[in-house]
Amino acid sequence: MRRTLLTAALLGIAAFTTPAWAETVKLTFLLTNDIYNVEDAERGGFARLNAVVKAERAKGGNVIYAHAGDLISPSLLSGLDQGAHTIALTNLVPPDIFTPGNHEFDFGEKVFRERMNEAKFPLFAANLRTKDGEPLPGFRDTEMRDFGGLKVGFVGLTADDSPVKSSPGDNLVFAPTFETALAQAKLLKSQGADLIVAVAHAKREVDLKLYQSGAFDLILSGDDHDLALFFDGNTVLAESMTEANYVTAIDVTVDVSDKDGKRRVTWWPDFRVIDTATVTPDPGTQAQVDAYRKELDADLNVAIGMTTEPLDSRKATLRTQEAAIGNLVADALRAQTGADVAIINGGGLRGNKQYPAGAQLSRRDILTEMPFGNRTVKLSVTGDMIRAALENGVSDVSNAAGRFPQVSGLSFTADLMRPVGQRVDNIMIGGKPLDPAAGYTLATNDYMAAGGDGYVALEAGKPLLGVRDGKLMANDVMAYIAAQKTVAPKVEGRIGLRM
Repeated sequence: MRRTLLTAALLGIAAFTTPAWAETVKLTFLLTNDIYNVEDAERGGFARLNAVVKAERAKGGNVIYAHAGDLISPSLLSGLDQGAHTIALTNLVPPDIFTPGNHEFDFGEKVFRERMNEAKFPLFAANLRTKDGEPLPGFRDTEMRDFGGLKVGFVGLTADDSPVKSSPGDNLVFAPTFETALAQAKLLKSQGADLIVAVAHAKREVDLKLYQSGAFDLILSGDDHDLALFFDGNTVLAESMTEANYVTAIDVTVDVSDKDGKRRVTWWPDFRVIDTATVTPDPGTQAQVDAYRKELDADLNVAIGMTTEPLDSRKATLRTQEAAIGNLVADALRAQTGADVAIINGGGLRGNKQYPAGAQLSRRDILTEMPFGNRTVKLSVTGDMIRAALENGVSDVSNAAGRFPQVSGLSFTADLMRPVGQRVDNIMIGGKPLDPAAGYTLATNDYMAAGGDGYVALEAGKPLLGVRDGKLMANDVMAYIAAQKTVAPKVEGRIGLRM
């Protein structure tokens, strides 16, 4: 009898001191961002991405697949169908949460809305409104999801610098990402969220502010085009590079308990970086990709405009003198960016052919001339930087070096008998002599902006339209020709050489 009473007493103490309940919930977060292309590569692409997501979902459990934006542009095919194919490929294995990146607005508000209406996945953008203050149809700010009693709050945040980096128009208003995120996190917390997850398309400095704020448990981001993982014991910040080359999987174990009426939540992440070079493409998606590539091949033979003047893209021409086709491409970049001037390297045009007057220019012609996939960038530079760039451009003319400049919005002369670095003079911009100390805007390609072909002077330029946000150079040139319908580039004295 005494033993029975003692046992009962001990059981009573245990019942009083242990939690009312305790459980473990497991979640897997999958992150992709910034995926555009359908071209074949050794890793990445929609077919491999979809295979990864299918495999993770097939394991069962709580899988949350997040896409942090930049989907419909830029790519060669997007330049033709305005991103319809990327939405269709994503719909095959839809994400659980998607927030737009800046490239979603590249074709304007109308196309953005059309593409988002085609999406068969949840759309989030807490910081996106119309100018009347209304949320966009189909979009939500936040959502609370229940996983076995665990409440997880999600907030989506689009790129607040889209008006600078893209073309959303005047009707869409972008609130600051950081301030909006904090307000939404506070709201989710008040609604009982155990974990708060931000899916954001934001540059790294904004990511880090969110990370350091302590308001979020996980931040799944896009925009910076790198593979990044941060974890300080309290908050995770992740980004998955580009083109689904890698998919970040974050396995989170959450322990939830209730003791003395107080809810306690602790969690810990394990990270898996999936290199998609090891992944077999999803057959259904691959079949659709192959169909799109076949369609693209047919579309490349379509004429986009006519030149009334002969064009010469031979190496000996582009790398030693002003060339009409060089003027055409430089004019296109300047027009598409609104820059004061444009400089491209003659070696960046590779068709090595002649087009007679009256020739119809096809998409294939432009891609043959610009095969490298370079992007158009716009820099804020000084007059001194322009002079240094031009000096570099004419520094190796005798060897027909690819750095030879083709220009728009400016003219100059150069004496090739002078020492390298002292050859250029008579630089004119907008009908006025170059002011070494003045500021100008320059359109060029990402290769030159990074110092390629010896253009190290441009590395100090301030990006106004950077490599992550610029469109494909070939697409900009195609759009320019298509809009003109008929182009008439000539050698007109932009570059005068003395030998």
